[in-house]
Amino acid sequence: MSSPTEPLRSLGVPAEAVPGPREPYPAVTVDRTGRVLSCNDQAGALLDGLRAGALLVDTAPAWLAEAHREVLRSEHASPPVARGQVSGRTVDAFPSRGADGAVSWWLVDDGGLRSAHDQLESERTRSRVLQEISSELLASLNADRCMEVTARMAAQHLADAAVIVGVRGGRTYPVTRCVTGGPVVQEKIALDPRDLPGLSEALLGFPPVPSRWIDPAQVPPWAVPAEFTADGGRIGSVVVVPLPGHGLPAGAIVMMRHSEEAAFTDAEEAFARLFAARAGAALSAARIYAEQTHITDVLMRELLPPVLQGVRGVDFSGRYRAAAAGERIGGDFYDVYPAGNDEEETFAVLGDVCGKGLEAAVLTGKIRNTIEALLPFAADHHRVLTLLNNALLTSHHARFATLALASVKREGSRVRLRVSSAGHPTPLIVRTDGRVEEADTMGMLIGALPTHMVKVSTASVELAPGETCLLYSDGVTEAHGGPLGDTMFGEERLRNTLSQCAGLPADAVTEYVQMTTAQWVGAGPHDDIALLAITAPRNNHLTAVDGHTRGRFTA
Repeated sequence: MSSPTEPLRSLGVPAEAVPGPREPYPAVTVDRTGRVLSCNDQAGALLDGLRAGALLVDTAPAWLAEAHREVLRSEHASPPVARGQVSGRTVDAFPSRGADGAVSWWLVDDGGLRSAHDQLESERTRSRVLQEISSELLASLNADRCMEVTARMAAQHLADAAVIVGVRGGRTYPVTRCVTGGPVVQEKIALDPRDLPGLSEALLGFPPVPSRWIDPAQVPPWAVPAEFTADGGRIGSVVVVPLPGHGLPAGAIVMMRHSEEAAFTDAEEAFARLFAARAGAALSAARIYAEQTHITDVLMRELLPPVLQGVRGVDFSGRYRAAAAGERIGGDFYDVYPAGNDEEETFAVLGDVCGKGLEAAVLTGKIRNTIEALLPFAADHHRVLTLLNNALLTSHHARFATLALASVKREGSRVRLRVSSAGHPTPLIVRTDGRVEEADTMGMLIGALPTHMVKVSTASVELAPGETCLLYSDGVTEAHGGPLGDTMFGEERLRNTLSQCAGLPADAVTEYVQMTTAQWVGAGPHDDIALLAITAPRNNHLTAVDGHTRGRFTA
């Protein structure tokens, strides 16, 4: 018989993988009738009962006997390698034809190599799963969407069912359930985490409880998806893993398998922790984003211009357009503070803070809050401006602002105003015949000079029914546009625009001016634009801000 290593080399087995003559592989030689001619001790130890003279079919696995018959039927010079199980191990059988028609089989147990290969493939699969969940979770900053993806992928790759328990909001917890191949169900539940062993600890961020310590019978009904037990299925094993977040836990994931499935192994629980770490990071980021968005929305509501309506028989209309298309706030603002009764004046203000964007909007908010605090002094424009100037000078801001103030009161069919301008474009009055006049007022800007230098003159204005006083920011007159995009809108063009608004309601005046300015600017850059129209209405009803009729007059 030839050396036991020669057939292996002839079949392409690397030389470094072939043992020396002192450590041959199990080998058995079988004749054309299927009778064993010879076998070495290693083959006898591997295949119980194998001996010379015995039939291969009686002493070897069926797959090897069938492979021997195939080799005899085959005419190939190099028959293929056969593979099968022997005593729970995977064995490769290398055939070698003899001159007398006998076939020598060299049995190579590659269990160690195959185990390493299987482990490598398993790690590759886990890496793909982690990469997939990372890609899906990073595509969204919505917390509900992240919980949905986490539950669906956990049910697909780790268990037969997955339940995500999020961070409590008020008295309820957000719960997301999914079974393998089934829909994702999300709801808010008032639950007690202590009902499920390990859940209270997981929600606090403590290490997970091993699945072998959790009795499946203790899983509460709220944690079991309806589809999981629809066909009489039972829980065989449960694992509860925390979802770690950025500083604070992001919730917990509960994974279940059916009773007929194998329990979670240590390796699977370790992988579940890696999975939960990715999901928890995404959920935490989504929660932080949601909280920041909520805070921004709350602050934004306080900074956005108010929606105006008729107050004490006077029509008010305001419009605002930020400098950047994607911004909602900026450095221009307006406010109207209704009078407490018909004998008092309604106070209106339009301002322009130096700069634009968020930083200017922050100072805008401070000015608006300060003016609201100074409402008890609103009848005295000079005092309001000096107190506001002092507040700005003592702040850390290095910006200044211009303001236009108006105290408004309805008297019969007419509206009387006291108007003051502090470094701001002079308010314009539109008469019923189309004439446009300037209010006779001027003053110093606010927040740049010492308080004792604040000077302002107040003009008295009377509006007949259909007449309007327009307060506006310099974003209107300084808007560049036209055929070449380099010509300012200018005050003269604004006057011509207003002359066409004679007799119109306040809302129509601001809409027309804003539309005309926007057409002039086109897609070009511009500053913040703010408009506030105060109009004596043409109707014959006096309506208070609360909607109750206060009196009548004849226009």
